[in-house]
Amino acid sequence: MKMILSLASIISLLAIIIPVAHGGKVLVFPHDGSHWVNMKVLVEELHSRGHTVTVIRAADSWYISETSPHYNTVTVDIAGGASEDFYRLFVSEVIKIKRSQGSAWARFALDMELKEKFSELHKKVCEMVVYMLENKELIKSFQDTKYDAVLTDPANGGGVILAHYLRLPLVFNARWTVHGEAHFAIAPSPLSYVPLPPSELTDQMTFLERVKNILFYTMRMHLYKQVAGPHYSALSNRYIGPDVDYFSLFQAADLWLMRVDFVFEFPRPTMPNVVYMGGFQCKPAKPLPQHLEEFVQSSGEHGVIIMSLGTLIGELPQDLADEIAAAFAKLPQKVIWRYKGKKPGTLGNNTLLVDWMPQNDLLGHPKIKLFVAHGGTNGVQEALYHGVPILGLPLVFDQRDNLLRIEARGAGKIIDIFTMNEDIFFQGIQEVLTEPSYRTNIQRLSRLHRDQPMKPLDNALFWIEFVMRHKDQSPL
Repeated sequence: MKMILSLASIISLLAIIIPVAHGGKVLVFPHDGSHWVNMKVLVEELHSRGHTVTVIRAADSWYISETSPHYNTVTVDIAGGASEDFYRLFVSEVIKIKRSQGSAWARFALDMELKEKFSELHKKVCEMVVYMLENKELIKSFQDTKYDAVLTDPANGGGVILAHYLRLPLVFNARWTVHGEAHFAIAPSPLSYVPLPPSELTDQMTFLERVKNILFYTMRMHLYKQVAGPHYSALSNRYIGPDVDYFSLFQAADLWLMRVDFVFEFPRPTMPNVVYMGGFQCKPAKPLPQHLEEFVQSSGEHGVIIMSLGTLIGELPQDLADEIAAAFAKLPQKVIWRYKGKKPGTLGNNTLLVDWMPQNDLLGHPKIKLFVAHGGTNGVQEALYHGVPILGLPLVFDQRDNLLRIEARGAGKIIDIFTMNEDIFFQGIQEVLTEPSYRTNIQRLSRLHRDQPMKPLDNALFWIEFVMRHKDQSPL
């Protein structure tokens, strides 16, 4: 036991000492939107360890600030192709169509609109890369700076082309890639027990569920070839070589930092250059602002429920907001609800509406009893870290699959927000609050997640710096 503790101490000490002796330079090609939230954590930690970080951003970036004390920026004078307004409108339309039992044609039309928007997004990313590669002065400045690595989010493929063009080591901050879930691009993925998002399957599949999983995989590959593949293949042919397969450039990344771990993820094969850093953005709770602390303490023995449906949701349909508010009003608990829009007519005195809340700090407060969430990766990981059970209301994208992993472990429950009414929502809250197994299971997962020789963020930084130090000699 002493040897294990000693080894852990040595590794942690090395992770702190080595960067001081090697202040490197990292070029970052991020993905805009909520993906930037976790990329920013890595960027700030690199800066704190003495590294110089340069972040590439589009002129119309809606998350990435042009000025920061933690990084320099290269702003490319081209629109990034994705806007906050589009995604908020899309989510609102999804809720509207599904709650009104809209026609199959309406759903298909919305899916096609999203497909076209994603294709446009990848096209714009490629235009950004072309703009940079054709700017000889900019490329010379990149080369003269002598960067040690390119850090990118493979949800877009621009960083892959740039890294190979500059002949720099490539590090992924990954959960999703242009091809889908990141593991499927790098590791063997037997479809008999490795579920493909968004199949809504677990690792325990019947024969028919395995068939469904295969069909989803086939559809995903077809979608990639239509939406993203042509743009990046053309870019690769133009700047890397006509005989180079773009997918092979992707697979040649030196390091894959996965934003999950096996407390959260289902069992599956992996590879030696995959490092798991699930929950790396999580941290101990800080004291709450005084007005929130007073509200939380006023809950007495009943505690507090917090609710947030993420940044992509604008205003909820009024009837849905009223159903949610009415269910909350029946509870003895206090409620903090991140909400935008017209105040629900059924709002109870126990519910506080806020435009923004310190989610991590609230989840770490001992009086928080339940997290009502949409299932974004960051929120789910924070709830797991702090041991707070989840009532999930998934909306779009990977949210249902994230919540499915929590539900499969008995640490939360999913409700279909599109068919939900006041009674269904109230009963779901009551079940998770009163059935002890939900809290027992999420706290067990929290203990497992935290019981590591190195914190996930320290581990991630160690391996980034490992690649920076050894470059093309890395054995990964």
